[in-house]
Amino acid sequence: MHTSAGPAPLPVLGHLLDFGRDPLGFLERVTREYGCGVKVRVEAEHDTYIVTDPAQVEEVLVNTGRAFQKGYQRHPFMRLVLGNGLVTSEGDFWLRQRRLAQPAFHRARIASYGESMVRFADRMARGWRDGQELNLSEAMMHLTMEIITQTVFDVDLHGDPRAQHVGRAVNTLLDEYGHQMTSVVRALMERLPVHLPVPGEGRLRRAVQELDTLILALVAERRAEGRDHGDLLSMFLDARDEDGTGMTDAQLRDELVTLFLAGHETTANALTWAFFLLSQHPEVEAKLHTELRAVLSGRLPTPQDLAHLTYTGQVVKEVLRLYPPVWWFSREPQADWLCDDILIPAGAEVGISPWVMHREAQFYPDPLAFRPERWTPAFEAGLPRYAYFPFGGGPRLCIGNNFALMEAALVLATVAGRFRIEVPEPSRVVPDPSLTLRPKGGLRVRLHARKETP
Repeated sequence: MHTSAGPAPLPVLGHLLDFGRDPLGFLERVTREYGCGVKVRVEAEHDTYIVTDPAQVEEVLVNTGRAFQKGYQRHPFMRLVLGNGLVTSEGDFWLRQRRLAQPAFHRARIASYGESMVRFADRMARGWRDGQELNLSEAMMHLTMEIITQTVFDVDLHGDPRAQHVGRAVNTLLDEYGHQMTSVVRALMERLPVHLPVPGEGRLRRAVQELDTLILALVAERRAEGRDHGDLLSMFLDARDEDGTGMTDAQLRDELVTLFLAGHETTANALTWAFFLLSQHPEVEAKLHTELRAVLSGRLPTPQDLAHLTYTGQVVKEVLRLYPPVWWFSREPQADWLCDDILIPAGAEVGISPWVMHREAQFYPDPLAFRPERWTPAFEAGLPRYAYFPFGGGPRLCIGNNFALMEAALVLATVAGRFRIEVPEPSRVVPDPSLTLRPKGGLRVRLHARKETP
C-alpha cells in the first residue's frame, strides 16, 4: 500500500476484456506491477480495487456483514441458482440461517460422514484397472457427487433414480452456471439497461427448475415421514430458531442447492489438482505412500486416522495453497473505506484473490514449488493470518470447511493407497478459472495399481 499522507492516486487499468481473457495472469500482473490497492476500471460506475495485504484482507473478511457485504444478490444468475442461501444472503436473515445450519456441521457430526466418503472412494477405486486411462476430473466429480448426495439426502446415486436425476441436473447447472459467471458477454449484458438472451441461459434455467422440483419432492417426502436419516437434510428439517420456527421449503431448497455447489465441485477440483501435483513430484508421492503404509498397514482409512496422517494433511494444505478452488471473490464496502491511504468509495468492489495471495514470495519461500513439508506448526504460527484463506474467513468462513478437509484427506488416502496416477501430457494441463479453479478440459491420466492394497 502507499504510505504517503492523504488519498493516493491509483493506476487505473482497463479491463473487463483483459480479465476475461486471462483472469489469473491479469491478477498476477497488476499486483506485481502496482502492488496492493490497484484499481481496475470496468465501467464508470463500478470499479474494482484489488487488495493483497493480509491485514487489509482480514479487515474486509472479519467485518463482512457489518462494514462490508457480499453484494451477490444483485447478480441475477447468483439469485437464480443459489436463491437466498448461506453464500448469497446478508444481514439478519443470513445470521438466522447460519445458526440453524451450524449444528449440521459440528465436528462430531461430520466425522460420521467419513465412512461414506471412504466407502464411495473405495468402490470407485475397486472399479479401476491397472493401465487404465481415464479423465480424472470426471471421476472426482462423480465421486464427490456421490458423497454429497449420500450425506445430504441419504440416497445412493447407484440405487435411487431420483439421485441420478439430481446428479444430472447439478452437472448441467454447474457447467452452464460456470460459463455464465465467467463470460465476458454475461458481464457486459448485466450492465445493459435491457435484458438480452445469453447462449446457455435456457439450459441453465431448465436445470434449476428440474433440480428445484426434485429437491422439493424429497423435502415433502421427508416432512411426511418424520424420521431422522442421519443426513444433512434431517438436520436442517429438525433445526429450530429461538422462537421455535424452522426453515421453510424455499429456505431448505436454497441451502441444499448451495451445499451441492459448494461441497461438490470445489472438493473434486482440489483432489484432481492433488493427484496432478503428486504425479509431477515423485518424491512427495513416495513420502505420502510411506506414511499411508505406516499408519494404515494396508487397510482403509477412518476419520480417526487423520490425526496420525500428518503428511497427508500437509499435502492437502499445499494443494489448496497452489490451486485454491475459490480463486477470486469480492466484497462491497457499505461506506467509504480508507484502506491505508487509499479511499475506496461505498459500493465499489474490493477484490481478493487467494490465487495471488497464496503465491506471494514474502510469505512462502519458493512460492511456486509444491512443498508440503513447509506446513509445520512453526511455519503456520509465523504466517500472517490472512496470507492463507482457501475457505475465506471471518463470520462468513465456509461452513463446510471441516467437511471438505476431511473428505479431501480420506479420499486422497484411499485412492493413493491403491494407485499411482500418471499424467501422460503434463504440459497440456493448465488452470481454467471458471466458477472454481479446474484443469482446462479435464485431466487425462493413466492408472498404475499398487501391489499392496486393502
